[in-house]
Order: sequence, then structure tokens, then C-alpha cells
Amino acid sequence: MQTTGPALSGPYRVLAFDSGIGGLGIVRAIRSLSPHIHVDYLADTAVFPYGEQDDALLIERIITLISQAITRLRPQAVIIACNTASTLALDALRAACPSTPFIGCVPPIRWAARQTQTGVIGLLATRATIRRPYLTHLHALYAPECTLIAHAAPRLASYAEQVFRGRSVPDNAIREEIEGLFTHPDSNRLDAIGLGCTHYTFMLDLLRRLAPPTITWLDPAGAVARHSCTVLQSLPPNKEDGRTPARAWFTACPQDADALTEHLPAYGFDGINLWEDEVTLPCPA
Repeated sequence: MQTTGPALSGPYRVLAFDSGIGGLGIVRAIRSLSPHIHVDYLADTAVFPYGEQDDALLIERIITLISQAITRLRPQAVIIACNTASTLALDALRAACPSTPFIGCVPPIRWAARQTQTGVIGLLATRATIRRPYLTHLHALYAPECTLIAHAAPRLASYAEQVFRGRSVPDNAIREEIEGLFTHPDSNRLDAIGLGCTHYTFMLDLLRRLAPPTITWLDPAGAVARHSCTVLQSLPPNKEDGRTPARAWFTACPQDADALTEHLPAYGFDGINLWEDEVTLPCPA
């Protein structure tokens, strides 16, 4: 799907939130749409991966973190760039922060239903997203005529973190994570698979190479970026924007931090900032 959308002429500031680096794919798509949007990034690396955490713990933690971030960073809108957090906590966030627009990232079931030629669609996601009633609701609402093969890949987000850092992951390890999509009784008719975790953006080339060539992979990062721009269009420009640089914040120092830091400038960030004590870790020399 092409990354085209409304051009914004004034300065805006948004916050993108994820459990790790997955939401940086959405940040990249937003920056390609409009240079006038300053994007702060907050990754909850202290409890990564979200897809393997308890629901009650996550809801409380997400509301606390986002409330703090809205007070500290004063974004005009917040992008929940995480499928697990979106399907779990969007309603609670909107109730807790009613004056802030929230943009969620949910499994692209509707897009897959429009794309398929066979009536069999797939979803690759975390365990938390697969098991949540929200997915059942999306299927019933947007693709009731389609067979949905929903598969949980518990280690794929961690593999994406490695790939983002320039590390290699064995093909066999990736095949083990996705093979459930291709062992279902209807897998021979599967032709469209949606990415149900933003981390998987950084696995897309590998997924295409290791899956049957008949599969169309659907990455919603561009659609989320375009919707974010549409939401911002309805808001006045931020007159105070530009006084502080956009930063990438992490709730705990990420694993292999030097390698991560080396790749952040491509997404508009100079280094890692620790959320609690606001310490900046500069790029390696």
C-alpha cells in the first residue's frame, strides 16, 4: 500500500508508543508524509514483549505511562503503535485522557478481506492479539465471508528487534514462527496475510522470501501514518513546536543498545533517552 496522504503545512507534534522498536516503522511512514510533524517515541522496553504479558498489568501500565507522557511531552495526538496495546487499552486510554486524540493500530482484517481472491486470509500476530475477543469482533464485522487463519508467533517480535539492529536470524527460526499459517486445512488457498504486530514491519523482506510466492503480505504502517495525518489536519498547528527536539524514549536501557542507537538517526532520533531519569545516551563514536 502506498504511503500517500494529506500534506500538512504547519508544525505538529505527536507521540508514538510501542513496547519496542515496532512503532518506528510508523514513525518512518509519518516522516515520509510530512516533515512538519515532530514525532516523539516512547518504547516500554522494561516489560517487552507486550504480547506475552498479563492483560491487567498492561492496561494499568499503559494508562500510567501515556498519562505521564502527555503531561511531559504535550503531544497533540498519540499513536498507539502496538497491536497488543491497541486491542487491549484504547478504550481505557480514551476514557482516561478524553481531550487527547488516540490513533490505534489494529489487525488489518478488513484490508485482507478486500485483498483476497480466494476467501482465505491470514493474520500473523502475538499470542495476546490472537486470543483477544477484539480479533473475533473484527473478523465478524469486516470479513464474515472469509476463513481466517490466525497464528501466534511468540518469538518473532524479538527476532525483529535483532533484525532492526542489523543482526541475522536463522531462516529455520523464522520458519518455525510462521509455519502454523501454512499447515491449516485451508492453507492451500491462503493468499493474503496481515501483519498483526508492528515489529513485523522489519521482518517483511524475510517473510516474503520464506513464504510461498503467492502470498500478499499486508503491512498497516502506511495506513496508520495516513490516518494520523488526517487526524492532525483537524487540529490547529502547534505554535510551541520546534522548541525541543523530538526524542526516542525507552523505559529501560534496551538490549544491544549500541547497535540500536546506530540505527535511530534514520528515523529522526539522535540517541536513546531513558524515560524515568531523562538520561541521554549518545550515539556510539
